[in-house]
Order: sequence, then C-alpha cells, then structure tokens
Amino acid sequence: MADNNNNKNNKKTPRFSLSWFYIVIAVALGWLFLNSNGEGQGGASKQATYSEFKQYVERGYASRIVVYKDQGPLNMYVRAEHIRDVFKSGTGDRTGEEPYVIVKYGSIDKLEEFLDEQQQLGHFKGELTYKEQEGGALWHILINFGPFLFLILFWMFIMGRMGSGGGMGGGMNIFNVGRSRAQKVEVDEKTKVTFADVAGQAGAKQEVKEIVEFLKNPKKFTDLGGKIPKGALLVGPPGTGKTLLAKAVAGEADVPFFSMSGSDFVEMFVGVGASRVRDLFRQAKEASPCIIFIDEIDAVGRARSRNTMMGGNDERESTLNQLLTEMDGFGTNSGVIILAATNRADILDKALLRAGRFDRQIHVDLPDVNERKAIFKVHLRPLKIDKDLDIDFLARQTPGFSGADIANVCNEAALIAARYNKTSVTKDDFLSAVDRIIGGLEKKTKVLTNEEKRTIALHEAGHATISWHLQYANPLVKVTIVPRGRALGAAWYLPEERQITTREQMLDEMCALLGGRAAEELFTGHISSGAMNDLERVTKQAYGMIAYMGMSDRLPNLCYYNNDEYQFSKPYSEQTAQLIDQEVQKMIAEQYARAKQLLTDKHEGHAQLAQLLVDREVIFAEDVEHIFGPRPWASRADEIIEDSENSDNSDYSENSDISDNSDKA
Repeated sequence: MADNNNNKNNKKTPRFSLSWFYIVIAVALGWLFLNSNGEGQGGASKQATYSEFKQYVERGYASRIVVYKDQGPLNMYVRAEHIRDVFKSGTGDRTGEEPYVIVKYGSIDKLEEFLDEQQQLGHFKGELTYKEQEGGALWHILINFGPFLFLILFWMFIMGRMGSGGGMGGGMNIFNVGRSRAQKVEVDEKTKVTFADVAGQAGAKQEVKEIVEFLKNPKKFTDLGGKIPKGALLVGPPGTGKTLLAKAVAGEADVPFFSMSGSDFVEMFVGVGASRVRDLFRQAKEASPCIIFIDEIDAVGRARSRNTMMGGNDERESTLNQLLTEMDGFGTNSGVIILAATNRADILDKALLRAGRFDRQIHVDLPDVNERKAIFKVHLRPLKIDKDLDIDFLARQTPGFSGADIANVCNEAALIAARYNKTSVTKDDFLSAVDRIIGGLEKKTKVLTNEEKRTIALHEAGHATISWHLQYANPLVKVTIVPRGRALGAAWYLPEERQITTREQMLDEMCALLGGRAAEELFTGHISSGAMNDLERVTKQAYGMIAYMGMSDRLPNLCYYNNDEYQFSKPYSEQTAQLIDQEVQKMIAEQYARAKQLLTDKHEGHAQLAQLLVDREVIFAEDVEHIFGPRPWASRADEIIEDSENSDNSDYSENSDISDNSDKA
C-alpha cells in the first residue's frame, strides 16, 4: 500500500504553463515582423539612396514604382533581367519573386517631375502608384488584435497579483486561482513536533491518541470492523495550543500534514472556494494516509442563513456545501483525517458537527496551575534563569493565562532583564513581565495632582481592605497607583481556580469590586470616573446571576440565555425585563451598602493603607497583613492553590482589577 502511494506521489504529471504560450506568440510576431513588407509579398529588399534610384530608373531597371504618401519611402521593384545588376546576385530563391529597392525621397513634386521625364525618354515604362503609409503584417495584427491582447495581459496581471503566493505552479498563473492554498508539511526529524513538545493538555492529548494509533496501525481497527472518526474539532480559547496539538498529531503519526486557514477558501470569485475544497481533498487522497488541518474553520463553516430576506454570502455557503460533501463523500478507511480548530464552536453549522463529519469535539481549555508549570518549563529552556527561580510561584501568579500568554511572559521577562544589563532572568523580571502584560506599560511620566493621587490611593485601598476581610473574595497580591496603560491604579488578585461558583462567592466578589467607589464616597465626599471598569464588571455579573443563573429571590431557577444568533427578540416579556432590572439594582445596592459598612468599621486600617500607597506607590500582601493582621481564610486559599487536582474556571479568567480612570486622565 505504501509503495503504491509513493509511486503516485513520484509521478510527475505535465502541467500547462503560460510561459510556453508567451514564447510561441513572441516567435510568431518576430517572424511576421522580419518577413513582412508593404504589400505582404515575398522578395528581397535593400536600401538605396535617391541618387542610386535615379540611376536605376535612367538605366531601365524599374518595373514599377510604389510611392507612399506623407513623405514615406518608395519601393522600386526591379525587372527580372536586371536583378543581378542591382543586388549583385543571381535570380531565384535568394532574391524572391519580386525584389525591390527602398528609397527615401525629398519632395513629391520633384519626384513626379523626374518620373515624367523618364517616361517620355522611354527609360521607365511601368506603373506609378500611390498608397497610404503601411506597417506590414505586424502593423495589421497590432491594429486588429492589440486591444484584445492588452485586456488579456491586464487581466492576467490582476489575477496574478490576487493569487500571488497561493496555489501550485506560481501565483501568476490564471488557471491556479481554483487551486488549494494548503501548505503540505512533510514530517522530518528537524521540524517534527510530538506530544512531548505540547506541555499540559493531558485530556486533549488523550482524546487524539486513537487518531494517532489509527494512522500508525489502521489494520488493528479495521479487522474488528471499527471505524475511525473522520474528523475532530479542537475547541478552546485563543492561544491554548490547538494548532500545536494538531501538528503533534501529525508528528506522532509520521504522515503528511496539510494546513490552511478557513479564510483561504473564501474568494471574491464565484465557485473558487468550492474548487479549492475539491483540490485540497484530491491532494489529500493522493498523499493518504494524511491529516488535513483547517484553522479558524468558523470563517467558512458559519451557520447558513435561515432568513433569505436578510441576504447572505452565496460564495461562502457554496464553499461550505462543498466541504460538507467532501467530508462525507470519501471512503470510510481512506486514511484522510480532518482536524479543525475554532474558538467559536457555537456559530458553526449543525450539519458540520454531525456524526460522520466531525465526530468528536475536543475541548482545549485554559491550563490549570500544574499545566502552567509544565508550560513554563518548556518556555524557560532557552532562557538563562536565576537558579533560585521558583517555577511553582510563577504558575500560581498567572491564573487564566494561556500557553501563548506564558510564552509572552517568558519573552518579556528576558527583554526586561536585558534592559537592565542582567546576566540572568530573575523573579522580579517575571513579575514585571506579568504586570506589563496585564496592566500595560508603566507610565511614570504621567503627571497627577496630589488630590488625584490621594483619590486613587483611597480607591485602591478600598478594594484591598474589603477583599482582605471577605471570605470568598480573591486573595490580594499587589496594589499600585502607578499609571499603566489607560488605568491610573490597579490591584492584582489571585483568583481561586474553582470548578463551580456559589452565590455567596459571587456576592463577595461584587462587594470587593464596589469597595473603590464606596471608599471615594465615604472619605472624599465625591465620586469619580475611576470606578467605571468596576461598575461595568459588577453590572454584567449581576445580570448574569439573575437572568442566566436563576440566583434571584423573585426570579428563582430561571435562565433566559439564548445563543441563537438569528433571534432578534428577548426571550421574556417587558414586565420580566423590568423585574430583572429591579433585581439587579437591588443586588448592587445591597453590596454597595455592605462595602460602605465594612469600610466604616475598618476606616483606621484603610486610612493607613491609603497613606502607605501615597508614600510608596506599590504595596504587597505582606503590607496589608501588617496593618490588618493575618487573613482568616488564608490557609483555605493556600490549600486551593496547592491542590494538584484543581483546574481553571473560565468564568474567573480575569486575574486583575484594573480601575479605568481614562476619563479622569
């Protein structure tokens, strides 16, 4: 089987190339140019001066004369018996049937006077004719076909520019616009990616092991009558390693790997997308067993329009229809397996997700603390790190980070260490890199008045005070009033990586978010725009708890969530909408009053914390502990962080509370 496949791959089928077409046209035009004359007749020619012309006519050599107007040259055709005298060679094949002499003349009046005189003397007995200036056969071709040739060449140039870099045989080939743009990655030892290169994602790797096993040993499954899944869809947030996992599958199976993006199918020309789909599967079948990987498949696999009045992209839908046909059309055991990746599986067409096409959906989630530790080990290999660096600490400090984010943290830390001429990358460099990625670039040059600085300090101290005294609030890591990005102050927390979240936990987090606004109102007598980001998060969370999670006293156990993108009406009445608004306002008001009461009880410690922020600009959890004492629930938080079985909850991927003070700035 393998030998037959190799023979198929080694056969070189002839391909049509426009280069040969260009060469044939150039040769034909050159031949016409060299062999064309004024009247399109064959015969030798030579240039002669006007004095020589007069001598030829006086001696009776001219059989006839053709004069071209507008001061063009004249052709004097030589009589057969005088060809040797004029061309110094014999008659026959060398000079052609009717050789002639090309002469440039000055005045047409002088020419006519001379020829009349020679006719009277009997030296010239032939015809004298007048014609318009001509350019021969080449000129006729350019006049008749020039506009068409220009349009064809212009169209080919435009098509080449649009298709440059894509397709086989070069982008300038107009016939390649329907070719697949998939890049065929041949697996070799230098570029081979295996599961060892994919840190974490133990569950996702376990899911695809059967695919690898089938590609290595398909007989093991087919002998028992089993059918391998035709396709697997990798679903997960951006940066979690979906593409890397697909390459690892190809590397482990040691088979060719066709990779392309979903947007590569879509084109402005009708039928091109479907043609590229057909060409992709044709190449895959010739190279089977192999893997086809389509990244960001939602670009072509979005659910087809159900409302014809809304209009739609017919080209995209025809491309999707062709993809559905190809995925369900080839044989069960043809050895072609399709992997696709998307972070928006909810908008994909249902026909694409049915059994027989994408049989499996493999969820590639954000890594938990132990997986982040493994990812850090991979990206720390090329770095010169300090020997005392604690990788466990880095993993705990980056909750909600994807694999791409961790790679960015390692790179930023190396750049920061190089900026300060260090010989190794230390813990402080990694912490600065995390702050840089979360909060943005530190802006030490931004000028703040003393009143603004104190207001920001009171705001951030309010967050820190309340989160320290609430059981389910996220543990504090650091508070700063140094401007970063668009924020004038920020507080970093260490979210607990929960599998489920209770109502009490959400209410504690809402209360901690409202602590900044409550501190401003209590201790400055006014409120500012600094709490805009806090209020946005609190409002969204309150609406989610009441409308989606059924956590309301007046609307218990009801969920109005609807992910239908073609639904243009709310799934509840206007009376229910008013009730939801009232419940949201009530919930937020209760937590705001709770925050104000807690700050009133702890106003002395809050004042010390705010003053410490004004003096030092950055404080850590140790400073808060020194003011308020040990956090009563610190031991529980440590147990959650240390637990190796915990995994990240996507609802708590926000790992910082950044107060948006853009309006104040």
